[in-house]
Amino acid sequence: MAKRMLVMLTLTLLIVGGLGFVKFRQVQAAIAEGAAYQAPPEAVTTVVATRAEWASTHHAIGTVDAVRGVTVSADLAGIVDQVRFDSGDTVREGQVLVVLDTRQEQAQFTALDAHRTLARLNFNRMQDLLDQRVVSRAEYDSASAEARQADARVDEVGAAIDRKTIRAPFTGVLGIRQVNKGQYLAPGDAVVALQALNPIYVNFGVPQQAIGEVRVGRRVRINSDAIGAGEFDGRVTAVDSVVDATTRNIQVQATAANPGMLRPGMFVQTTVTLGGGQSVIPVPASAVNYAPYGDSVYVVSDLKDDKGRAYRGVRQQIVTLGATRGDQVAILSGIRPGDEVVTSGVFKLRNGAPVLVNNKVRPANNPAAKPENS
Repeated sequence: MAKRMLVMLTLTLLIVGGLGFVKFRQVQAAIAEGAAYQAPPEAVTTVVATRAEWASTHHAIGTVDAVRGVTVSADLAGIVDQVRFDSGDTVREGQVLVVLDTRQEQAQFTALDAHRTLARLNFNRMQDLLDQRVVSRAEYDSASAEARQADARVDEVGAAIDRKTIRAPFTGVLGIRQVNKGQYLAPGDAVVALQALNPIYVNFGVPQQAIGEVRVGRRVRINSDAIGAGEFDGRVTAVDSVVDATTRNIQVQATAANPGMLRPGMFVQTTVTLGGGQSVIPVPASAVNYAPYGDSVYVVSDLKDDKGRAYRGVRQQIVTLGATRGDQVAILSGIRPGDEVVTSGVFKLRNGAPVLVNNKVRPANNPAAKPENS
């Protein structure tokens, strides 16, 4: 009985020992496999860093204003007799827009003109009689004054008739007509808006710190995506003499050729050149990993693992950021020209991570980007 138990115990120990040895070998193999494991490289896109000169600029929202713009209005009261324009017409200086009823003034003019003719005849007779010493000097002076008064009254009515013919004060584009034939106009009633649209003014504000750099003649880039006019250039033509006490901005006025669609009151984006440029390394904004402890980018380089095997990986590099322009952000320090910077996939990287560069599809990298929904 004891012998049988001893045999059973021996067999049990042998079985347990064999199982333990097999498990030990499996664990050893798993550890070796884990030590030899390399994570698959992350697919990324890259761009080679290059240096560029970015001019110092200031961006602001500007307002379009006409070089000359008025609301043409009635000078004297009257009934509209003729309307000689349509809304949106382009008119020349002096072109007749509206004629008011002048029948009453015309009748007065005829009567006064007849009186003027009689006064001149009387004056001429007095001149002859004065030479013959038939009339006194006082009678002659009275006739002379009467003739001049008759001339003045005729000129007054003639001026009133002329003022009831409303003309364009300058060449420009008319707005929407605000009068109709037969309508009564009081003095000052609006007839139509008139704007000279080419060239055009663009007014915008710059901070008081930039006053020293904003000078007449500086280039201004103007952009209006809303009308599809694209970007066009203007020049600073005036700088206000006072700084706004609320915003501490100073108003600047630029003059530009109108591409045809700008209208007074429209908003546009302006970029004014302030002076000297700055040497920067522009990269796509998607390349930057923003973080509270410091902004960084990932630079692709040749690395070695713990066993000395070479592979393509990334190193995280803290950088100093500058201004932005379109899809790009300026790197002031931290990387050098020639560095291969990761431009997409930075959120899934870590320092030393292996990467596979695939530049078939790259993120936008346009310094003058135009958002699709702008």
